[in-house]
Amino acid sequence: MFPFQLRYAKIDRQHKPIDTIRQRLMSDKTASSLLTLDVVRTGETIVVRCNGKLVAGVNDILYAQVSPLIPESKRIVLDLTNLARVDSMGLGTLVRLYVSARSAGCSLELLNLGKQVRQLLGTTHMLSVFAIVGEHGIKMG
Repeated sequence: MFPFQLRYAKIDRQHKPIDTIRQRLMSDKTASSLLTLDVVRTGETIVVRCNGKLVAGVNDILYAQVSPLIPESKRIVLDLTNLARVDSMGLGTLVRLYVSARSAGCSLELLNLGKQVRQLLGTTHMLSVFAIVGEHGIKMG
């Protein structure tokens, strides 16, 4: 149990199990409308098109869909063309996926970064960590 969940448990006077934070913040229907994923397999490469926002409450959707693909692929490309916003939780999810992929010998690359995503990765000095792919599949960094 995480420390912040323990604080909530102490506040609960009836000692009932506390819902997960994600369930408390938004329903599954709302969460799924914030982030949708389309997975396309082409040979040894898997392209995951992200649509919407990668923010707190929905970041686990990306991890749950992409992490099982890591062992069966040499290269995973996250197409962020239609990703409007990423917050710190979303950034954490990208880093988790990167570490998982790297430890499994898989390449995780980002494609078509929007202005906000590029700025967030630059501010946190994570831009140099990820392989950035240009429009025609050419690695940019």
